[in-house]
Amino acid sequence: MAAPLDVCIRGAGIVGRSLALLLARDRLRVGLVESPAPRAGAQSDVRAYALNAASRELLLRLRAWPDEQHATPVLAMDVRGDEGGRVKFDAAAEGVPALAWIVEVEPLLARLGEAVRYQPQVELLTEPRAAALTVVCEGRASATRAEFGVDFQVTSYPQRAIAARLQCEKPHAQAARQWFCEGDVTALLPLGGAQGNSVALVWSVQEPRADELLALPAGEFEARLQTICGDTVGRLTLASERAAWPLQRALADHWCGPGWALAGDAAHNVHPLAGQGLNLGLADAELLAQVLHGREYWRSVGDTKLLRRYERARKGDVLALGWTTDGLQQLFAQPAEGWSLLRNWGMRGFDRSGPLKHWVVRQAMGGAQNLLKTGKP
Repeated sequence: MAAPLDVCIRGAGIVGRSLALLLARDRLRVGLVESPAPRAGAQSDVRAYALNAASRELLLRLRAWPDEQHATPVLAMDVRGDEGGRVKFDAAAEGVPALAWIVEVEPLLARLGEAVRYQPQVELLTEPRAAALTVVCEGRASATRAEFGVDFQVTSYPQRAIAARLQCEKPHAQAARQWFCEGDVTALLPLGGAQGNSVALVWSVQEPRADELLALPAGEFEARLQTICGDTVGRLTLASERAAWPLQRALADHWCGPGWALAGDAAHNVHPLAGQGLNLGLADAELLAQVLHGREYWRSVGDTKLLRRYERARKGDVLALGWTTDGLQQLFAQPAEGWSLLRNWGMRGFDRSGPLKHWVVRQAMGGAQNLLKTGKP
């Protein structure tokens, strides 16, 4: 007979695996429900995530941080508007080792998977089992969220994100670059370590143009990108297939109930322009583990009042970031000349703002100031 579970986690992505490892350290018996293995010949995952210092520190503690080739420190960020507005961030000026780290999805999942396999408190499952607490980490398309009566309130953006890998003629110099142009947001994220000359593309384009761009021959697609990015990293060459997904802002009306909780994209989605989606999910996992660790001895891990502590603590941060990214998306989507002048004037002012700019950088880093000042894991 199978051993009883304390927690059953539905979804073995990055957030689900991280949560399983955190709970196992508290000697909780965890079941982790995996999705079926991808079919042979399936397209590799071309996505990359921008992880902040708090997320890096968490993954280092779990011994799941990828090697240097697959986790590139960002030493500078260069954000450009559509009429001369520009904001620059520099790790050296902030007195930190990196502003963020660009991490490839598949190597990170592999490291987490290896850590899970060597954790005796975690049992890999092919289907859910009864437990005192069920945590849904299935992503935004969760098939089981509705079982708990959750209303997932979705606001769709008229955009789709296109992702791909690109080779650059020049080294990326560990800089992340972003352009806001005609309602689109184009980002080139450095890959391949400090000396790399490849980047991950995240191109959020207006919906009517998405199919056209996906269908273009490689050379024409590269030419369209080159007109936006100019010569910043030299000639851009496609090095992978293109992937795309619709963009949305979403929030679950409640994140927990008797014996269950939501975490990660199953609870919330934000626009990718700030690169904070996975950071929010990992912060969910860490706080939920902390709440369960600190529970009164007489409370079950599925106690509703206990789980509401987690929901209250996380919802504020998620709402604030959701409003911020939504506001930026709306601001840069306005085509009128007056809006263009206003937003680019605002970018120039922010770039010179000193303490405000410094505070924003620290918030984006996840509040891990002490870690960043020392540079120590």
